Amino acid sequence: MYEKEQAKAEILLEAIPYVRKFAGETVVIKYGGSAMIDERLKKAVIKDVAMLKYLGLNPIIVHGGGKEITATLEKMGKETLFVDGLRVTDAETAHVAEMVLSGSIGKSLVENLESVGIRACGINGKDGHTLVAKKKVDEKGRDLGFVGEIERVDSTLIDTLLKADFVPVISPVGVDAFSQTYNVNADYAASAIAGALNAQKLVFMTDVEGILRDKDDPKSIIRRMNAKEAIDLIADGTIKGGMIPKVECCLDAIRNGVKSVHVLDGRLPHSILLEIFTAEGIGTMLTPEGIYG
Repeated sequence: MYEKEQAKAEILLEAIPYVRKFAGETVVIKYGGSAMIDERLKKAVIKDVAMLKYLGLNPIIVHGGGKEITATLEKMGKETLFVDGLRVTDAETAHVAEMVLSGSIGKSLVENLESVGIRACGINGKDGHTLVAKKKVDEKGRDLGFVGEIERVDSTLIDTLLKADFVPVISPVGVDAFSQTYNVNADYAASAIAGALNAQKLVFMTDVEGILRDKDDPKSIIRRMNAKEAIDLIADGTIKGGMIPKVECCLDAIRNGVKSVHVLDGRLPHSILLEIFTAEGIGTMLTPEGIYG
């Protein structure tokens, strides 16, 4: 008669060790992919972040928004050009990117968090010079316009928001010493922020099951690996294509002091909670060399 209720109780009990271990710790969530588009998944992510906060963790959201930027540019009649996956960004495109990221997307996330009782504040990297960037030149020396790479993170404003019990919602917009705005890749922004804060966890929400040995076989997911194993898998060609920059972001975060990095399938509702608060998890966890857990 009470089987369902007992099953729910077992799930809650399984989470106790992880709640105790991670209470008070910082978790940076890179929010992107299908979870930003599907309304059902959006609601699940907001509930997951709220649950992290209610359980005593300090969640931070760093969000992307490439599809929304492209759609806005199309409405303006402006063509979007990509070079090896990077958006060529002239001054107008940089302005539109900031407007979409910091405006419609960032404020919507804040509103959604507030609706479930979580105090949130949207900022971008220009606020408090949080993300100090410089012009990025690609490997072939091509000029991509106002595409930036992060030189350093000033966490003063983020720390202030966390101490005041807010969830920071951060748009990946950078600025240099001359107040020039740069469009920054959200994965790299999340990695840099997590490293600067010595976060307990960095979570990447993607549209794949995790890191796979065979990209065409979801069952080939690698549940856990250390940094050396990740480097070796890139070298031998197991990790390839678009997953390489994602894993490189993971490795950067580990080198900068993040305790563990998780690559999750954001198409699965409540994937954040399932990864952090269950023994098996549902994605791939990357840790420093020789350390698991």
